[in-house]
Amino acid sequence: MTLHENEIPVDETLVRSLLKAQRPEWAGLPLSPAGAGTDNTMYRLGDDLLVRLPRTADTGQSVRKEQKWLPRLAPLLSCPIPEPVHAGTPTDAFPLVWSVHRWIDGVEAGPDTVRDWTAFGADLAAVVRELHEIDLMGATRADDLSWYRGGGLEPCDQWISRCLDDCRTTVAPELDVDALEQLWRAALALPEPSGTHVWLHGDLKPTNLLVRKGKLHAVIDFGGLSVGFPDAEHSTLWDLPPQARQAYWDALNLDDVTWTRARAWAIAVGVSGISYYWETFPAFVAECRARLQAILADAAAR
Repeated sequence: MTLHENEIPVDETLVRSLLKAQRPEWAGLPLSPAGAGTDNTMYRLGDDLLVRLPRTADTGQSVRKEQKWLPRLAPLLSCPIPEPVHAGTPTDAFPLVWSVHRWIDGVEAGPDTVRDWTAFGADLAAVVRELHEIDLMGATRADDLSWYRGGGLEPCDQWISRCLDDCRTTVAPELDVDALEQLWRAALALPEPSGTHVWLHGDLKPTNLLVRKGKLHAVIDFGGLSVGFPDAEHSTLWDLPPQARQAYWDALNLDDVTWTRARAWAIAVGVSGISYYWETFPAFVAECRARLQAILADAAAR
């Protein structure tokens, strides 16, 4: 499935060729698809490894970032995160960096896997608190650690306004796009954030939260790792049931201004996802649509 114009095709033959050239001791292990997101394609390698290949040169930078920072962050977090065990180098066949990580057992968070959503929300809040309290270790909001979700909303307004217009021609019959825009503009009217920069995962949606025995076990996919303001970190709460959202909010004792900005970021990610992936990634569009529906339902209930 090709999602981007500049995407580099990947298949099992390519992955095996990379392994034969760079890690021949792994080249004969069983290899099977293990999912594909908007930025990376994954293959399970044997029982204990995961091959992670970026789709484009832009996401190749995220792979380098994971290789550099995940080993430094992992000892400071109480839940497992990906462990890079090989930093793949570019080849003629695949001209980007790539990674092999340790495999982490678990299933994505969902109604069939999470036992207690209130406990899940509180556990996720604990992970976020730990991450945000880690020393920056000299990192600053620059270069590959300067993702848009860690900044202010205003620089995104022109882009998100176009995406809202796109949504009016695609999902407007089933989503109140005007109401979403009102919520977006309410957040824009607030003062820009001015607090301390922290480490941000950037994309704590259910597909990046692994569950074991009904509880949160691990956090994966740090391609959006950045340094910045924490408001956007909370935007994926609308992907979770209300009881998880409330437990998370209570555990972190977040205020109404943060809630409003986080909701605006959730709208931004939702409408931009629908706009960009409308014709190429129906499953992701459905995910974005569900997020926006949850936002509207939550706003109506308040």
